[in-house]
Amino acid sequence: MARRISTDDGRAALFAVSAASERGAAPARPDLATAVRYLLQLLAEKAPGNTVEVRVPPFGAVQVIEGPRHTRGTPPNVVETDAATWIALATGESSWADALTAGRILASGTRADLAALLPLRP
Repeated sequence: MARRISTDDGRAALFAVSAASERGAAPARPDLATAVRYLLQLLAEKAPGNTVEVRVPPFGAVQVIEGPRHTRGTPPNVVETDAATWIALATGESSWADALTAGRILASGTRADLAALLPLRP
């Protein structure tokens, strides 16, 4: 992540995404992008490292959790999900187990379980 998202900007984006969802509307793409990136940023701060790559295409990806560093090719530990699922996981609206069972998370590798790190409670 290149630019750090301020707490105020991150929370405003999360509020805008939540408000759109409550109205049954799609959130504005800039709000969705900022909310996803802000939550990825919080995860990276909570669990710094380079062992697991967390991807939320097309908005962002971070490497987290201490351990062996990965530098080339596809990482051995990858978590990938869509923006709505990532926001629900990070804010506690959905559990890791429920999202995994429903097929809303693709997780590969022995260390690709983020259940202990979520929710982030921004």
